[in-house]
Amino acid sequence: MHEAKGIEEQGRSNELVQGRAIVSQGLGEIPVEGGVENRDNGYNGNGRSGLEQATGKALEFASEFCPADTDPFSTVEWELRTASIKDENGGVLFEQTDCEIPADWSPLATNVVVSKYFYGEPGTSERETSVRQLIHRVSRTITDWGKAGGYFASEEDGERFYRELSWLCLHQHGAFNSPVWFNVGLYHQYGVGGSRGNYRFDTETKSIRRPETSYEFPQASACFIQSVEDNMEDIMRLATSEAMLFKFGSGTGTDLSTIRSSREKLSGGGTPSGPLSFMRVYDQIAAVVKSGGKTRRAAKMQSLKDWHPDVMDFIQAKAKEEEKARTLIDSGKYEANFNGEAYSSIMFQNANLSVRVSDEFMQAVESDGTWTTRSVTDDSPAGPSYQASEMMHEISHGTWYCGDPGLQYETTINRWHTCPKTGPINASNPCSEYMFLDDTACNLASINLRKFVRPDGVFDVIRFRQAARVYITAQEILVDNASYPTPAIAENSHLFRPLGLGYANLGSLLMSMGIPYDSDTGRGICGAMTALLNGEAYRTSSHIASNIGPFASYPENSESMLGVMQMHRDAVEEIDDACP
Repeated sequence: MHEAKGIEEQGRSNELVQGRAIVSQGLGEIPVEGGVENRDNGYNGNGRSGLEQATGKALEFASEFCPADTDPFSTVEWELRTASIKDENGGVLFEQTDCEIPADWSPLATNVVVSKYFYGEPGTSERETSVRQLIHRVSRTITDWGKAGGYFASEEDGERFYRELSWLCLHQHGAFNSPVWFNVGLYHQYGVGGSRGNYRFDTETKSIRRPETSYEFPQASACFIQSVEDNMEDIMRLATSEAMLFKFGSGTGTDLSTIRSSREKLSGGGTPSGPLSFMRVYDQIAAVVKSGGKTRRAAKMQSLKDWHPDVMDFIQAKAKEEEKARTLIDSGKYEANFNGEAYSSIMFQNANLSVRVSDEFMQAVESDGTWTTRSVTDDSPAGPSYQASEMMHEISHGTWYCGDPGLQYETTINRWHTCPKTGPINASNPCSEYMFLDDTACNLASINLRKFVRPDGVFDVIRFRQAARVYITAQEILVDNASYPTPAIAENSHLFRPLGLGYANLGSLLMSMGIPYDSDTGRGICGAMTALLNGEAYRTSSHIASNIGPFASYPENSESMLGVMQMHRDAVEEIDDACP
């Protein structure tokens, strides 16, 4: 998602086409309200959709969720609870008493938020004790940044945005990625500085600066993609930047196909180590550096392209390590617990591994053809050759045996690339929902679908769209007010402004509708929900672009940007007919 110049008409068409598709198909057993006229609000009775047309002005926000001039934190009942997490033997891993929690939050939500997101050392006066403190410091800080950045049409619109965002988070209608909860607001609300760390793009001087403190411009993105060059200095540079990302609670992915294989030669003579050797170094860094300073594992993705000479070693790497762990466990001396000594003593347990396969490779699999790899530094001589079906069998076996490697379809991914003029998509973040240029970052947010099913069984499309509008605005505000682990990522975040807005609880939504998850109807509803979310996010992006301007690298990528938007629009027409 980017701010795109000149796409307002495109964005509006997207919205209308998607709206017609949803309404005409009816979304199964749940009636859907897709229009603005004659809308029964069903909640606060104000009848306003909050979905104003773009005018080239700053953003306006209506009181769609939190009633006008109402403290959002007064809209729930509060109670004091103890958050407690125990191990499988009943030992206490974490406990905090007298935590102020909304009464309708589950024990699981309580434990996660208190143990992972409350700021401060437990048992000290600086420790957060209430969910209202957590949500306020994030929402207030983002709102104040938005006001300073000229995002809101008026002071009142800014305050309505604050109430809307706070209400949505408080009532579990959506949530930001973890680094936002870890880091945002610590400086602005509590005066926490921290040591000097990351880099940011200074919009006034148009230069990369390194702030004196960590939290004045906090790390807010969960997902990073980083490059690596085929030299020792850059290979070690990646190790350092990964460690800094893990420190502040984020994950990172890198495609290692740029590193020459163990089958090639070094310019000064000798044999290279190959990417798998350096993967061992990266794996141990991830094992040692806890994410966000919490007892949360670091997250990383490593991929290799199908043409790399070491690809078969890469495919088999994790399965071989898994076999070692199972041998240790079968000896009876080591626990099968994933956090036990058996798994901690083997390699590659701190990363997801994926093979990036092209259409040509998949065609070779189908035709039972031979697949020949090639050197990284020189196209000749060729690397080892394999039967493509044998490679696919090894990939499938590894996935069955230990969950890795996965597959990433490189040709398809780059076909949907919005900015190919700048460069190809080589890698993804650890969970693979973020696919973009090297040395970029993406802050994420998710919307809870079940929260938009009204008491009368209607899925409220208008409120769903309005929630998307609030969250995508908050995510956009974060971009230039955050910091990043390298100067390149800081610059690219400003130039491209990638945002990731998704949804959660699709399975529960379908279950409540009596529709199987693995069905054409379920997939059709999923497509419809995604179309609504994507269309509203692009529509809001066009509003912001009309006021503040498009992302800086839009001009060179405008044709592909609009082309991908058209592909999304065309895909709406292909939503399965089984979607009622």
